[in-house]
Amino acid sequence: MDKVIFMVDMESFFASVERANHPELSGRPLLVSGDPERRSGVILAACPVAKARGVTNGERLWEAQQKCPEAVVVRPHMQQYVTVSVQITEILERFTDLIEPFSIDEQFMDVTHSQRLFGAPREIAQKVQQAIWHETGVRARIGMGESKVLAKMACDNFAKKMPSGVFHLTKERMERLLWPLPIECLYGVGRQMTKHFRNQGIRTIGQLANTSLERIKGKWGVNGHVLWLTAHGIDPSPVTPHSHDKQKGIGHGMTLPHDYVKAEDIHVVLLELCEEVCKRARRAHLMGRTVAIGVSGANMETPTGFHRQMKLTNHTNITMEVYEGAATLFERFWDGKPIRRLHVNLSNLTSDEAWQLSFFGNRDRAHQLGYTMDTIKEKFGDTAIRRAVSFLSASQAEERAKKIGGHYK
Repeated sequence: MDKVIFMVDMESFFASVERANHPELSGRPLLVSGDPERRSGVILAACPVAKARGVTNGERLWEAQQKCPEAVVVRPHMQQYVTVSVQITEILERFTDLIEPFSIDEQFMDVTHSQRLFGAPREIAQKVQQAIWHETGVRARIGMGESKVLAKMACDNFAKKMPSGVFHLTKERMERLLWPLPIECLYGVGRQMTKHFRNQGIRTIGQLANTSLERIKGKWGVNGHVLWLTAHGIDPSPVTPHSHDKQKGIGHGMTLPHDYVKAEDIHVVLLELCEEVCKRARRAHLMGRTVAIGVSGANMETPTGFHRQMKLTNHTNITMEVYEGAATLFERFWDGKPIRRLHVNLSNLTSDEAWQLSFFGNRDRAHQLGYTMDTIKEKFGDTAIRRAVSFLSASQAEERAKKIGGHYK
């Protein structure tokens, strides 16, 4: 039996959930913006009506309102989106136990052996669409293929553009349907890679597929090899519910409410991000040895910033030890220009069951203190206990405590 994998994608997910909660907005253009009260807010989701007016996800609110002035703008409700996403997963589990979340609004399904119970692939896809629509009010688009990359490209390039919202891309149809598409339509090819390919005369997926693998590997190494395989629809990775079980890193970042220009203010937020990263590590009973920070400048026209990492002396989930490494990187590489975004990541993870003691300083006490603070926060809320710096004006701790994934709950 040929393998059949679905990529199930929710149409304008955040906007669809908001519309399902507010049926009175039916037919009106709807925008979900990160901060509707500020014209500099970013569009997180636009309904199909707004997209037809030229609105795109990620653009500034004021730009979207120029294109679609009559649009209704709502603040995101992240907890609701998470709840609906989990509900959709439960719907998919009625058809197969092989479900792999890809994002909050995209999930892979392997329905190869579900056909005996639920019918042909297209019939299963229609049943999945109907169940999701009736129970959540969200429309699903489904790409089908023999591999995950085929299913993903079937969804992005074809299913999303069809009235039925369903498309089956087989390897036999690739040369006729997929290969003529621009190279940027290939899954895994971003803006920078598109430039590299075009500079080498590779402008379509078919041109990449027909280029010798030796040339591609010689030019772009392993990444080029993977993209060449993708152009041929080859992806041996299975759909597995456990693909995200083993974490490679724990990170947390935030876009600042305004440009930060003073080093002492930036250090306040940096410490708070380290606190959040270490709290997540402790919750997972993990420690890390490699700390990385990312800094993005405030000038969108001429991007500035950096991403650097360093190894710590020991594996740790102690906030101040991670912060010392992050602060060292910041002081070494910051160019002094205003910044708008900060990110901290802890990787090279290991279990927290065994860790290095020290003759210098009481690491055991600091180690236990972190877990004690976590217990208090879990019981009484994230703002129940805070470091003194979090009472400074530069702090974002109280504002972040109101949010999920960077947006209000």
